[in-house]
Amino acid sequence: MTNLTHFNEQGRAKMVDVSAKPETIRTAFATSSVELSHELYHLIHDNKMKKGDVLAVAQVAGIMAAKKTSDLIPMCHPILINGVNIEFAWEQKNELQYILKINATVKTKGNTGVEMEALTAASVSALTVYDMCKAVDKGIVIGPTFLVEKTGGVSSADFQRNR
Repeated sequence: MTNLTHFNEQGRAKMVDVSAKPETIRTAFATSSVELSHELYHLIHDNKMKKGDVLAVAQVAGIMAAKKTSDLIPMCHPILINGVNIEFAWEQKNELQYILKINATVKTKGNTGVEMEALTAASVSALTVYDMCKAVDKGIVIGPTFLVEKTGGVSSADFQRNR
């Protein structure tokens, strides 16, 4: 089990020691999506949801989630996050369905990456949209959620997903 970085000599989970790794600028870009009805699209787009501005709340939730990732994912390091940006874009799937694309970018200067923070930000933003809209339609579909890009670090190469 010595080749698996998250296990100790006894085969039990451990947090990887990153103290010897150099500090570098690191970024990660993740995306998620929320598929919803034509009715919900108009309620969100026209800011007519009873719970308030869905995208503003989802944006703040995503930022907060990025900052709390190490509290949610057991082996994540608590890190200093230098920036988080959540952006939204709409796509019409067909005449009855719309897709809300959620893009999360996270940046740090440190000795471990921010992929999990970007993925968590995108995921929690999507979950927040669901939470704010479930009274109108519980048939909302979340996902897929995935890492699009990561930069920085020395122990693994930069990553760019082929779309």
